[in-house]
Amino acid sequence: MVNEQVQAVTIAGHDSDGSAGMPADLHAFFISNVYGMGLLTSAVSGNSYGIDAAHIMPMDYIKQQFKTLAADFNIKAAKTGMLANTEVIDTVAECYQQVDFGPLVVDPVIITKHGDMLLEQAAYESFKQKIVPLATVITPNFFEAQKLTDSKLATPAEIETGAHKLQDMGAKNVVIKGEHHTGSQDTVDDFVLLANGDSLWLKEPYINTDRVNGTGDTFSAVIAAELAKKNSVEDAIKTAKKVVHTAIANSIEVGHKFGPINHWAAQNI
Repeated sequence: MVNEQVQAVTIAGHDSDGSAGMPADLHAFFISNVYGMGLLTSAVSGNSYGIDAAHIMPMDYIKQQFKTLAADFNIKAAKTGMLANTEVIDTVAECYQQVDFGPLVVDPVIITKHGDMLLEQAAYESFKQKIVPLATVITPNFFEAQKLTDSKLATPAEIETGAHKLQDMGAKNVVIKGEHHTGSQDTVDDFVLLANGDSLWLKEPYINTDRVNGTGDTFSAVIAAELAKKNSVEDAIKTAKKVVHTAIANSIEVGHKFGPINHWAAQNI
């Protein structure tokens, strides 16, 4: 039958070294047994040492990708990655509401895992107003959650309150990913607040490694893939947590410095 294979799309930037962004999303779709498509918003020239150049796609090109994919495919879930500026954010928000790409998983990509801001303030405000309310699931890292909730998130109670703030901003389901940048903790603890009000903590052992590129991308992409397969939000998040932990725990040696996680190790979880 036409379009019988489960399909999902990532709306994101391309990392030339394959470790993060759209390549990581497509790796995650593949190991989840979902056919993955890529709607390109930007591209960066980078390697394991860092990023040397970047290019943002023209808005007409981004709009055309939405139209072209919607005209042919039966996309069951989508996720966002890097939305580089206000123009891209506004375009993606507008176009997503004009097509049926299923539930949307929002990986904010506004602050790095080291705490560096990636968006200018105007773009950040547009992201809050136009992208967050579209999120079926939002998956901020610890620093992004601090920024979005205007809270230090210093205690479990503050984290839980922060998740409710994100729901008040329009996101239906929330995952606030735990700290993993200090190296002093024994576990990485993620807090999950579901649309029905239920909540839970997901914990996995902390692994001290510099092979973590693509962690957030993969986490959100696996959630999108599982939603495309009609699994519940809770089960999708639990699967994503296991996939990412396994991919980090079984490292591969690619590049000289900051390397990718190992998607192969997490296949068929």
